[in-house]
Amino acid sequence: MAGRSLVSLMFGALAAAVGTYIYFTNQVDMSNGDYKNAGSIYEFNVKDTHGNDVSLEKYKGQVILIVNIASKCGLTKNNYQKLTDLKEKYGERGLTILNFPCNQFGSQMPEADGEAMVCHLRDSKADIGEVFAKIDVNGDNAAPLYKYLKAKQSGTLGSGIKWNFTKFLVNREGIPVNRYAPTTDPMDIAKDIEKLL
Repeated sequence: MAGRSLVSLMFGALAAAVGTYIYFTNQVDMSNGDYKNAGSIYEFNVKDTHGNDVSLEKYKGQVILIVNIASKCGLTKNNYQKLTDLKEKYGERGLTILNFPCNQFGSQMPEADGEAMVCHLRDSKADIGEVFAKIDVNGDNAAPLYKYLKAKQSGTLGSGIKWNFTKFLVNREGIPVNRYAPTTDPMDIAKDIEKLL
């Protein structure tokens, strides 16, 4: 009886080790430019506004709108209001909005991550969805997620992000299906969102 328990225990440990090996060898190393080989956004990890790791696999099966936000931009007030409206209208039907603060355009996102960001959004009455750590969206230091998004959905004048509030619509399989200019009103995206819900 003890021999069987030992064999079972050893088999279980071996199976767990093999499973862990397979899991880690199937992950894409986003730090070396492998973002190009990613099959979906679910293969990316990001930091929330408090610095905690978040796997985007958490949002699997949802329609996602990804936005680079800023607090001091001429587009801020309208986008905050309309993103809030989109969340209220479609949130229960499966839309999640992922917001990435970015200070690359005219230094228009001076707020620090964490409590300062949370307070800014609360004071702005911007219930816009999930908020992550401040990132770069262009250049060598661009977040791997944004390198992937730009590779999958190029803009009108190339792949670079032109300004604050560029939006990417992602289907339930985690594939970017559309890109919208900073000046696109979030409510003008509603018809495309409805097709995916």
